[in-house]
Amino acid sequence: MSSRRSRLVGYAVAAYLVRGALVDSGFPRIGQRFARLLDEMPVRGAFMTHQHEDHAGNAELLAARGVPLAMGALTREVLAAPSRIELYRRVVWGTPATLSTPTAAFDDDALALLPAPGHTPDHHVVWDRERGTLFAGDLYLGVKVRIAHPSERPRETMRSVRRFAALAPERMFCAHRGLVADPAAALTAKAEWMAETIGRVEARIAEGWNDAAIRDDVLEGESATGYVTNGEYARINFVRAVRGRGE
Repeated sequence: MSSRRSRLVGYAVAAYLVRGALVDSGFPRIGQRFARLLDEMPVRGAFMTHQHEDHAGNAELLAARGVPLAMGALTREVLAAPSRIELYRRVVWGTPATLSTPTAAFDDDALALLPAPGHTPDHHVVWDRERGTLFAGDLYLGVKVRIAHPSERPRETMRSVRRFAALAPERMFCAHRGLVADPAAALTAKAEWMAETIGRVEARIAEGWNDAAIRDDVLEGESATGYVTNGEYARINFVRAVRGRGE
């Protein structure tokens, strides 16, 4: 899913329909198109992997249609009482409607919503054990992901990545990269890169380097996105999280 605005900055996101269950709901700016899609396909329930508006941005639309929803308790709490999001996120994704319509909880014997914190405290994945398929939300995103939100916890992400690599998934669908080839190897490579990179950041912290110098040395400088978002989605946040002992 993408919009004209999201394509201008190179962003798109996917939701997946598996066994009649939806994994994520896309972002508010494509709400009308998403509603038309729901008119055309049967959805017996939906999982929200986490609170971000590109994943749970149409949760209220689903609830208003009586679709049962599965999500973590913190995800539901945030969607029911959302904080104001940053300007660039409002411009690209749109502002999601508050989740105010009562809805039944969705439960599925074949699909498990499992915690995978780090990207956000409430982040989850959906695991289809019978088919060995992992719907990873934002767990993966790529091996060398240097950019981060202020709330991200790199060490916690690394542990989550290792945990799901150990399941040896046969298939993995990333919300932003689609079908990932050789998912167990990809997850393992990501965990190893994160361990090495966190270690390099920690070594420079011990040597007395400041955050900007560490970012420039270890993470190859700031990204354009970091400047456009005024540091809200930036490489400097990775360093700050490690310095703050973000777990």
